[in-house]
Amino acid sequence: MSINLEKSWKEVLEEEFSKPYMRDLKNFLVEEQKKYQIFPPNKFIFNAFEHTPFHKVKVVILGQDPYHNIGQAHGLSFSVQPGIAIPPSLRNMYIELNNDIEGFHIPNHGTLTKWADQGVLLLNAVLTVRAHQAASHQKKGWEVFTDTVIQKLSQEREGIVFILWGGYAKQKTKLIDSSKHFIITSAHPSPLSAYNGFFGSKPFSRTNQYLLKQGEIPIDWQL
Repeated sequence: MSINLEKSWKEVLEEEFSKPYMRDLKNFLVEEQKKYQIFPPNKFIFNAFEHTPFHKVKVVILGQDPYHNIGQAHGLSFSVQPGIAIPPSLRNMYIELNNDIEGFHIPNHGTLTKWADQGVLLLNAVLTVRAHQAASHQKKGWEVFTDTVIQKLSQEREGIVFILWGGYAKQKTKLIDSSKHFIITSAHPSPLSAYNGFFGSKPFSRTNQYLLKQGEIPIDWQL
């Protein structure tokens, strides 16, 4: 498999691709693809970076790993490809948006590319998964890479909103300089936890309020 990364990210992360963990990860993925179906397809693995260049990142929404059923994942956290049913966590995100953002209408699709193109980095901590086997590519090296992504954004940029939902994402707080950035945490939008602090947390309006204070154009969340 070849690694094609958007130019600005390639400059920021160039050192990572020569490190032993990344070579091991690449070898692991080559072997996995000989035996199993892997999601997302190769062309979408770095899709989040393609849509949201390093210097255009305004917001980071962190997911855990890609959807593992056919046709869903396309490299953007929480997002699914056109024509695919809206997953439960994203449906709850839409419910919160409907309550949080005046005039938001719940869409009939789950494709979040419009957010990514406005500067919302839809980053999963793990960028690949074996078909129908959740978490099957965890602890193979992706977390080292995506932790570096978060650290680089924290160190080299200012005024980014980091949205961290659930216990797993909240662990990434230690990678972020809270004196330079705005961190929003709450329960995960999953049906298992959405009623324990996600609903009513207003992450989307709080994001826009912060961006406006920074002199940035707010995110148009409508899809």
